[in-house]
Amino acid sequence: MFKVAVLDDYQNVFQDFVDLKKLSGKYEIKIFSEPFNDENDAIEQLKEYDALLIMRERTKITSNLIKNLKNLKFIITSGMRNKAIDLEAAKKRKILISGTEININPTSELTWALILGLARNFKTEIDNMYQGYWQTTIGVELKGKILGLIGLGRVGSQVAKIAKVFGMQVMAWSENLDLNRCTELGVLPSTKDDLIKNSDFISIHVQGGERYKDCITLNEFDKMKKSAFIINTSRGAIVNEDDLIIALSTNVIAGAGIDVYEKEPLPEGHKLRFVQNALILPHLGYVTAENYSIFYTQMIENLEACIEGKPIRLIEN
Repeated sequence: MFKVAVLDDYQNVFQDFVDLKKLSGKYEIKIFSEPFNDENDAIEQLKEYDALLIMRERTKITSNLIKNLKNLKFIITSGMRNKAIDLEAAKKRKILISGTEININPTSELTWALILGLARNFKTEIDNMYQGYWQTTIGVELKGKILGLIGLGRVGSQVAKIAKVFGMQVMAWSENLDLNRCTELGVLPSTKDDLIKNSDFISIHVQGGERYKDCITLNEFDKMKKSAFIINTSRGAIVNEDDLIIALSTNVIAGAGIDVYEKEPLPEGHKLRFVQNALILPHLGYVTAENYSIFYTQMIENLEACIEGKPIRLIEN
């Protein structure tokens, strides 16, 4: 029977969105709810499987992993982009890779939850309410403040539109900034340096990868306003985590709202868990019932199309 591994289903919800009974006669499906200990562990546990259904950018699908999974024929990921997959190695093995659609609005919505949470000190005030305290902080208003966007793609554009509703000024920078898009949205194009120095809130919406790795380090934190907040719902490696912890712990900036990390799940003893002015979430950006329904439904559609020799939603580069 065709063997299918569902990886990184941390919440064990695959079976809530897919009728396993309907598939039981066709496939032998195993759900992996915990991350692998290391790559050797992944190879050992996955060596018998014909297809991997993966949540994007959790388990790294490396050249070495692909080389050692001799039965592997298909890799099916959530989303149409997954930098954790070695596409060249898969091509050499003639392994088909396909993806799914994804709603981008949940990430922009969560970005605003973090911005509002930081502006009005949600973390401190919620904790204090459970301890019996009342009104211990003073928040700031968003109207008239400057929002700096690193990235003005699909998510960044949505964030910009909402900022305008709040009466914020918006500036943006990226290495491939679309000036026409800036004009259309009423966003001021900026250099990276000016954005860092002038923004009250900085929100990151560029793709991961080497281009933007360590885009924000102590060098950038030192240039920010002491009252500034940084929000990252994009990729953990874009903000240097060690430097972020220093900047927060020494009040170089006012705070950070973080949903993505260098290593996920974030280790229990990670220092970010203990920094008072960090509002941290466990990578909830795309984690909605609507998105999971799209992901898992289309993964099964892709799997069946691949097996029938009529693959759909292929990812080729």
